[in-house]
Amino acid sequence: MTMPPNILIADDHPLFRIALKQATRLAFDSATVDEAGAIDDMLRLMAQGPAYDLLLLDLHMPGARGFSGLIYLRGQYPEVPVVVVSGNDQDKTIAKAMNHGASGFIPKSTDLPDMAQAIKTIINGAFWVPPGFSAGHENIQDEEMSIAETVAALTPQQFRVFTLLSEGMLNKQIAYEMGVAEGTVKAHVTAILKKFGAYNRGQLIIAAQRLEADEMPE
Repeated sequence: MTMPPNILIADDHPLFRIALKQATRLAFDSATVDEAGAIDDMLRLMAQGPAYDLLLLDLHMPGARGFSGLIYLRGQYPEVPVVVVSGNDQDKTIAKAMNHGASGFIPKSTDLPDMAQAIKTIINGAFWVPPGFSAGHENIQDEEMSIAETVAALTPQQFRVFTLLSEGMLNKQIAYEMGVAEGTVKAHVTAILKKFGAYNRGQLIIAAQRLEADEMPE
């Protein structure tokens, strides 16, 4: 890459965003770096531009459950490499992230020089996983892949409703959270049910749970 890259850091911990920013500047001292502390902020920045060359995504972000944020991003912005950053560096978590379309996986315990090298490697078109990662297991089952494909095809508003619904919120609560009419939420829920081929909200909650990662340390 000849031009300085545009990089988006999406993590809800300000101190770790600082660490990631230091790593990106260590990799590319003239990189443009934007930050988001929640999925909604991240999607707003992605939609308004500029086009990003790399997204560093905390797997445990407000506004998404488990791998749903990664899956949605890969569906909406397939041209942007996404690197999962997480406190959980279990092999099965790394494998699922890569199977769901991540271009790399950086454990939060990684030191800054190695983070910088990972960022360089991925921006140059290669994949990066931590040393010692053992691949070859944790394949995604057909049902989970089908759920992932449906999540990736949701509209931005539907994705937000789906996420809030999966947290057990009622339509009235979702409407208040999103600042829209309750009827609008009902319409979104109906459309989401149709896309999933589901008959009730409980089935949507179960679908969302299939995309969760194991419990991750903060």
